[in-house]
Amino acid sequence: MRTLKLVLAYDGTQYVGWQRQENGVSVQQVIEEAFAPLAGGVMPTVAGASRTDAGVHALAQVASVSTEIELPPVAVQRALNVRLPADIRVLAVEDALPGFHARAFATSKAYRYRIATAPVLSPFDRWFVWHHPIPKDVAAMQAAAVALVGRHDFASFQAAGSAVRATVRTIHRLDVREIGGEIVVEVDGDGFLRHMVRAIVGTLADVGAGLRPSASMAATLEARDRRAAGMTAPAAGLTLMAVRY
Repeated sequence: MRTLKLVLAYDGTQYVGWQRQENGVSVQQVIEEAFAPLAGGVMPTVAGASRTDAGVHALAQVASVSTEIELPPVAVQRALNVRLPADIRVLAVEDALPGFHARAFATSKAYRYRIATAPVLSPFDRWFVWHHPIPKDVAAMQAAAVALVGRHDFASFQAAGSAVRATVRTIHRLDVREIGGEIVVEVDGDGFLRHMVRAIVGTLADVGAGLRPSASMAATLEARDRRAAGMTAPAAGLTLMAVRY
């Protein structure tokens, strides 16, 4: 038995997220089905570092799988890409140390969120941005973001109804930049609650639109109540950029 580490990129538009679900096709399911012919018809379990939600994308999702496949890593990569749809690609395959688990061994993850502010959205961007053409005070958004950096209880930014009880996480970096007709939010942390990044973006968008002051972010954290934060920004604008070990 060997453990393989995979680096994957995918357009999440057509999927119910990374994790297998009964209500639709997931990225994990498609990859496991592609693995089955290589493993003598046995479908292995492929563990992803991030359980990206429906419609969320990845440029560098990391996954691990234990298998008895004897092919060299480059041959596994080639065989998987032949079987996978065009919106999922295996960027790299390598042998990992025994027992390696993509999610359990991860020390930090980085995400990027794109908000398109131009009056007219390019049709080529429609699946990868949040089109929100409302004037925004980027400086105010940047000031609000500062309060979220560090180790905090992010219960206010967790999806309502989540069963997760430990809601303390560390954000190492949270940058807000304006690039052309877009506002780009980049966040790097040791882990994220369900919908956490999208709730942060939605709240920052409120700040940028003048709907809440930038100084209110500390009180939003302290409330530990999802109702204290802003909307959950749409999934399409979010991309997993990196997983570190």
